[in-house]
Amino acid sequence: GTLGAVMVSTPTKVLRGALRRLVGIVRDPVAPIGDLLEEVIEYAVRARKNGLVALENVTADVGDPFLRKALTLAVDGSDLQEIRAMLDLEIDLEESRAEAEAKVFESAGGYAPTIGIIGAVMGLIHVMGNLADPSKLGGGIAAAFVATIYGLVLANVFSLPMGNKIKSVIKKQTRLCELIIEGVIAIAHGENPRNIESRLQGFTQN
Repeated sequence: GTLGAVMVSTPTKVLRGALRRLVGIVRDPVAPIGDLLEEVIEYAVRARKNGLVALENVTADVGDPFLRKALTLAVDGSDLQEIRAMLDLEIDLEESRAEAEAKVFESAGGYAPTIGIIGAVMGLIHVMGNLADPSKLGGGIAAAFVATIYGLVLANVFSLPMGNKIKSVIKKQTRLCELIIEGVIAIAHGENPRNIESRLQGFTQN
């Protein structure tokens, strides 16, 4: 019943995206922020020594797609304000997508207890039909409330925590993307790698 309610109320594209995010619930897909900081500083040192164009040969090998895109835009000589605007827009779109997918599990957490209550009521209706046989009342009432327990467990042990985990993951991803934007803009400005590292250290504090 909960699955049916979610499928009816959720666009298919969002539902598929939510299912794909189940992998991130079990295994955190976000890279450690310290590793990403070191990678950005490495590119800053290389650009400082050999010029920004020197990064053109390494952009194809960058593992993080957001960092790869940011470096490519910088190497291509795009306006820095335009780079920031494009990357900020990409962050906003990804946050909106993740919020919609997290709401799939939050919706399931809202539907499940209600479906459980419906199941309990239907079970009690069946019990009422056996009032003439007291020996069946205890087992019938117990069975009727099993649906309520299932609904509460599904909501509070699985669905709602899943939604919260997705929100937590997207917050980490957003922080990494913001670090990348600040780092790449500073590299394009030709700033000293030490100064860039000092500035970006603030992203690792929380």
